[in-house]
Amino acid sequence: MTDNTFKPIVYLKENCPFCFKVRLFLLESGLASEVETRDFVPGTEQEEAIQSELSPHFEKVSFPTAQLEPGRYVAESDDIVAFFAPKAGRDPAGMTVYRNYVNGVFSMAMKLWKENQELKKAASAA
Repeated sequence: MTDNTFKPIVYLKENCPFCFKVRLFLLESGLASEVETRDFVPGTEQEEAIQSELSPHFEKVSFPTAQLEPGRYVAESDDIVAFFAPKAGRDPAGMTVYRNYVNGVFSMAMKLWKENQELKKAASAA
């Protein structure tokens, strides 16, 4: 027997660029009301509760995370978007706001993060 009342749950950390990518997709695709969103601020009791809730399902908890179906958890933003895209009947590549974020601000933030990691590695080797 399946649970037809199950609503997917998305766990989103404040100020996380990957979490924002998922939120933006859900909003632009029109699925935001079809998903339960559990937002939290890092370092709060709410984060501790969410970490405790998710830790039995992951070796290492990261965000965003989603429970897509009862007992089926995913912790990669692209996998979460890929799961919801067919349900929305939308191709993320054709979604203007989502695409502009992913190819613009998000892409630049990831480039800077990688450069920062390389600089830290070089500094620690010196």
